[in-house]
Amino acid sequence: MTLKACHSVSSFGVSEPNRDGYNSKDVYIPEDISDMWEGLEPEIRAALIAKELSSAGMPMKKSDYSIASTPTAMSRSSSEVFEQQSAYGSSSNKSSEEETSVVKREKCPVSGATVTLTPLERAPKNVFSFSKTHQNKTETVEMNSNTTVTKTTKVVCTTRGWRNVFQLPICYDVNMVPQGTIFDPLNSQLLDVTGVHPEGYNQRFAVVDAEVEKLYGDKISGYFEGKGITLTKVVIDGGEPAKRPQAIDTILDALCAYKLRRREPFLAIGGGCVLDIAGTAACLYRRGVPFVRVPTTLLAIVDASVGVKNGVDYYCCVTDETYKNRVGSFYAPSACLLDPAFISSQDERNVTNGLGEIMKLALVRSSDLFDLLEAHGKTLVESKFENEDLKKNGVSSRIIDLSIQIMLEELGPNLWETKLDRCVDYGHTFSKLLEMVPGADIFHGEAVNVDGFFCVILSYLRGYVDMDTVDRIFKCMKTMNLPTNSDDLKLELAWQSCQDAIEHRHGEMRIPLITDIGDSICVNDLTKEELDRAIDMMGKFDH
Repeated sequence: MTLKACHSVSSFGVSEPNRDGYNSKDVYIPEDISDMWEGLEPEIRAALIAKELSSAGMPMKKSDYSIASTPTAMSRSSSEVFEQQSAYGSSSNKSSEEETSVVKREKCPVSGATVTLTPLERAPKNVFSFSKTHQNKTETVEMNSNTTVTKTTKVVCTTRGWRNVFQLPICYDVNMVPQGTIFDPLNSQLLDVTGVHPEGYNQRFAVVDAEVEKLYGDKISGYFEGKGITLTKVVIDGGEPAKRPQAIDTILDALCAYKLRRREPFLAIGGGCVLDIAGTAACLYRRGVPFVRVPTTLLAIVDASVGVKNGVDYYCCVTDETYKNRVGSFYAPSACLLDPAFISSQDERNVTNGLGEIMKLALVRSSDLFDLLEAHGKTLVESKFENEDLKKNGVSSRIIDLSIQIMLEELGPNLWETKLDRCVDYGHTFSKLLEMVPGADIFHGEAVNVDGFFCVILSYLRGYVDMDTVDRIFKCMKTMNLPTNSDDLKLELAWQSCQDAIEHRHGEMRIPLITDIGDSICVNDLTKEELDRAIDMMGKFDH
């Protein structure tokens, strides 16, 4: 094998691409030469190429050296591509120019093509020109009179283009406000999260839940007036029926009239529906402006406020159906302010509604949280988290803190839901359709709990938990007045929910089921027969 042949193989046997991105001709590389070259150490490849070029009177370009010193079989993510250092020389003596000019290689996970990435000078960690080399090997068999001849042909095709790599920085604080002080003029947290503005810029913008406006509207306005700031408020309905695209339009119209600046955060003050609507509007306005969540319900404090999902329900004219949270975005708030004092302004049913989400977290992640609910749930509902003994011994705050921490631990590493097997989806398979039944009188947390107990029964039928565990969970739910069944939970709805889960979770059911209090797995193989048996068993409990 000549050194020229080695150099040809080091470049994957590809001539310079023409303007259309394809080779002017296909190059055929004998397989033994390719295997031999790939078996050489990078330093040996570089030395061979350097010697060949030197004998031909040609200087060795840095790109030749990089190609030779980079293994030909690599598999890296895009982030690893621009973080990978040069494969040659002393790392302590590398110049900035050397580090950013090294060619990288990886395998395309879809086509199997070898991708050669060259960083561009002005943005070497983000923008790369590339060539994609794909090899096709074909075999033909020819029969002669007494012999069989097999011919192997390897065809190499190269295309070119550019890759842009950028990791979106996500960082937001979930702040616990000293209880009952969020609108206290002496507490500057609410003003601080609205950003730093030029002197004389004395206006702010807020989206406010209609119920919150009734209870706290004067306090909210007074807080800013006391600081010499004019607050523009747009008040929207915070109920589930109002969670539609039209509500987003209402906010966008108000933002246009207010003339919100590109980096100016606005406030979203209300329950989960208002936070979802406002977050979607923030994502859309000027292609993204900062917003601050101020949840005012227990459900929103432990659920909607801490993640990055926003959305509205959507009515489809084609199917004549309404889909829950079908339109939305992953868009992080700039900050969250949590004041548990808001819980005391809710009625018992809404407090129980929030406990439905907390119960979900206890079942799939924390037996300690379940123990707290089991021991103190009834008192928490009746006192709306204001029982003095529970406050003094830290039970009330411990339950909220645990719930938030569990949610963040589960959501934080998987904000964009690249991993679809999620324990926090517990209670969110059958509840979606239960909530969307026309005329159904059921809140989100209540539907989640009905779904959750149904899944407990499914776990029992599969042998994951025993009847003592089922009874213990049922009793705990009932002490907090959580609903455990629904007249709308029929086989047709349950099976349709499984089909919707397959669509939403990319081809698999991925339905979380508990294996013990505090532990869970995701299953993909529920059958109609199982669902029917579980529905029948649900009817035997004294709901």
